[in-house]
Amino acid sequence: MADRETQQNEEPQGTGEPQAPASPARPNTASLLLSDIVMRTGTSLLRGFVERSFLKGRYGAETAREVTANRSLGGTLLSIGIARMAARSLPGAALLGTGLITKALYERGKARRDRMLEDQSGEGEAE
Repeated sequence: MADRETQQNEEPQGTGEPQAPASPARPNTASLLLSDIVMRTGTSLLRGFVERSFLKGRYGAETAREVTANRSLGGTLLSIGIARMAARSLPGAALLGTGLITKALYERGKARRDRMLEDQSGEGEAE
C-alpha cells in the first residue's frame, strides 16, 4: 500500500512539462486580507468621488466637498446598508427604486407649490 501511495505522489520523469504547484490546503490569509483591504479602500474612494460628482453639478465644488466631509458615520453606514440591500435582492431594489421615485416626485411637487405661493404673494404686494 505504501508503494502505491509513493507511485501516485511521484512526478512523472522526463516529460519536460512543468508541473503545476499543488493547491494549498488553506488559502494564504495574508493575501486575502490584503486584497480585501485594497478592494474596500478602492470602493470607498470611488463612492466618495461619485457622491462629490453628483453634488458638484447641483451645488458647486466647494459645497459638495463640505457636504461629503461633514457626513456622519451613521449616515454613511445607512447608505451603504441600503445600497447592499438593493444590490442583493430584487425586492430590495424595487423598494429602493420606489422610495427614490416617491422622494423625487414629492420634492418636485413641493418646489412647484412653493413657487406658486411665492408668485401669489408677489402679486398681492404689487397691487
